[in-house]
Amino acid sequence: MQDYLKFYINGEWVDPVEPRTLDVENPATEEPFARISLGSQADVDKAVDAARVAFESFSQTSVEFRASLLEKIAAGIQERASDMAKAISDEMGAPMWLANAAQVPAGMGHYMAAAKILREYQWEEDRGATLIRKEPIGVCGFITPWNWPQNQIACKVAPAIATGCTMVLKPSEIAPLDAMIVAEILHDAGVPPGVFNLVNGDGPGVGAYMSQHPGIDMMSFTGSTRAGVLVSQAAAPTVKRVALELGGKSPNIVLPDADLKKAIGGGVMQMMTNTGQSCNAPSRMLVQRDQQDEAIAIAKATAEQVKVGAGADAPKGAMGPIANGNQWNKVQDLIQAGIDEGATLVTGGTGRPEGFNKGYFTKPTVFANVKNDMTIAREEIFGPVLCILPYDTEEDAIRIANDTVYGLSSYVQSSDLDHARKVGNQIRAGNVHINGAGPDFASGAFGGYKQSGIGREWGDYGFEEFLEVKTVFGNAPA
Repeated sequence: MQDYLKFYINGEWVDPVEPRTLDVENPATEEPFARISLGSQADVDKAVDAARVAFESFSQTSVEFRASLLEKIAAGIQERASDMAKAISDEMGAPMWLANAAQVPAGMGHYMAAAKILREYQWEEDRGATLIRKEPIGVCGFITPWNWPQNQIACKVAPAIATGCTMVLKPSEIAPLDAMIVAEILHDAGVPPGVFNLVNGDGPGVGAYMSQHPGIDMMSFTGSTRAGVLVSQAAAPTVKRVALELGGKSPNIVLPDADLKKAIGGGVMQMMTNTGQSCNAPSRMLVQRDQQDEAIAIAKATAEQVKVGAGADAPKGAMGPIANGNQWNKVQDLIQAGIDEGATLVTGGTGRPEGFNKGYFTKPTVFANVKNDMTIAREEIFGPVLCILPYDTEEDAIRIANDTVYGLSSYVQSSDLDHARKVGNQIRAGNVHINGAGPDFASGAFGGYKQSGIGREWGDYGFEEFLEVKTVFGNAPA
């Protein structure tokens, strides 16, 4: 057991006000391997006080100073990449190949992109005799999830530093260790005391108090829609800004003119990446009815080639365990619901894969003949479960795609780019991926419509969440 019992507050590692610990479990072994402290309201108060003091000076620092900090942080992550990858693999189950190839680089990429954008960002704009000025919002509270821990921390910390804000971070108590490495990296990079503060804890003990804290000017939360509602409710009495990146049930429309083998195979693999634990996973695959049999055969063959493993022993492309026991049980229940409601189980199903008798491992699962009113088509499963839904016409596909409370991401497959764009423009979602296109941290904007969230992350759109707009009238001489 490794002990990580201190919090990072005002540039120092400090003991919690009230000693209380929590074991961190390795989902591949179901055994605890580390121990953290759970914070209290008193710890949050200390962190907020430090952030408020630091804001007075940090908000006035130069663009070049903050850009240099961001570059030093990115370099620090690169230097500590192996430590970071090991922590992520141990705490949330990503195989080492995925932790090294995607989990750690995703975080590093946001700091690099933020530094570049910062140097080009327009902070003031003259509109005749009126000046429009953008200023940092203040102290920000961050609550981040366990599924892509470095990515989600960086999505918030990078633009906050870039815009001159100060912050208090509560990472997921399921995956807290990589966040503590981040604190070490920021400290070594020279981030001034009080700018970044870290308090571990759970939602009721720390997250809820942060959300209602009058000393926090803005809350940024990534997680489930249910929890996002609670953050909004807690934040409402203090009228603070709230940014939410929540759940998804993203459609993947395979148009009849698509390369079926590439589109179906690629869609299956995107679904299984990170064991399906991505809010933007293409979990509903829509295929024209007369192409169903061929699509099902491709999906079955592809899913059955996906290997399952953990840590450094997992081969490249292998799928790791679900990140925790509660989530594993939820995924199992939803797979059973799909069977009970009459969807065709193409491959996979309940229980662990063959050869595994412990760990939160799940079979790569594909359902076909799914109706959009089935539980597995409505609820975010957050596991390696793909639903294939038939459609008759293009209009039918768009209607089914939009028939969800979510609107985070969407996918369109077609051999005709203009055709794909036309369909994508009709989907009510914050992101559209055409023919498997990946993300763009610098130029893109990540966030959702409807119950998938409020606000945007990444790039200059991510900066806007951390800025107030000040209008100065009479700025020009009379």
